Amino acid sequence: MRRMTDDQGAVGVMVALMMIPLLVCTALVVDVGSAYARRAELQTAADAAALGIAQDCGQGACGNIATTATSLTSANVRSGAATASATLSGNAVTVNTASVVSYFFAPVIGIDNGTVGARATASWGAPIGGRAVLPVIFSWCAFYQQTHGGIPSPTSQSIQFSKVDSTNCTGPSGNVVPGGFGWLKIDSGGGCNVTSSVTGIVHSDPGASAPCNDSYFTAQLNKTVLLPLFEKYGGTGTNAWYQVYAYAAFRLTGFHFQGSHNWLNGYFLVFVAPSDAWRYGAGAPDLGARVVSLTG
Repeated sequence: MRRMTDDQGAVGVMVALMMIPLLVCTALVVDVGSAYARRAELQTAADAAALGIAQDCGQGACGNIATTATSLTSANVRSGAATASATLSGNAVTVNTASVVSYFFAPVIGIDNGTVGARATASWGAPIGGRAVLPVIFSWCAFYQQTHGGIPSPTSQSIQFSKVDSTNCTGPSGNVVPGGFGWLKIDSGGGCNVTSSVTGIVHSDPGASAPCNDSYFTAQLNKTVLLPLFEKYGGTGTNAWYQVYAYAAFRLTGFHFQGSHNWLNGYFLVFVAPSDAWRYGAGAPDLGARVVSLTG
């Protein structure tokens, strides 16, 4: 028997009705994905701008933070316009970035565009610990005298080890601790690094010669390194120790190691240290070395 009705028309209506949520879903998937990608760009831009401003501030001159934020944001957003604002608070800077995203499918449901944004905060401070690339330590007393009050300056000077230190910071023997020539025991695992922290104890390498060969020091020439300074000390020979007081940034331009007559040539300066090797915190004396990192 032939049916008197045809289901094709009903199916067509159902398909038409189902197209509406399908278009909505397409708008959500494509346009939300576009907004998410733009927000990722804005986050990268905010991170770069916050770190850039913090590095400037760590060097002692923040400059025009609004201009820096805008410039670094534009450099990290591939297409389209983006805005940026920056706010300083103590030793931290917060950067907010924003951009308007034009949608492709959402206008079908009455949404033409949307605003996305990101935020990043970077801080800076004096180092409280990290990995020094040179196995040496100097006294805070000698640093203070050679920098004329602890103020770094780009004046080249010879930083002598305690045995031949021309300051009045050592005892009659010339060594701060008997058998200690200013060398430190290096970290285990190879290399010539020494990991330490403010108020922490580092141990003396009692040998008169460097624990690393001259080629290692040659590789550090014309680079800025962080040197630990001590204020308290004790022990003798292999049991000698120093308590780290602070860290100072030193530009190494030369060195001379011959028996107990050892010194480094260069000068102390204001410097932002890499955050992958150093950390900062409250309570560390500020001698011109700073560490910058993202904190939010």
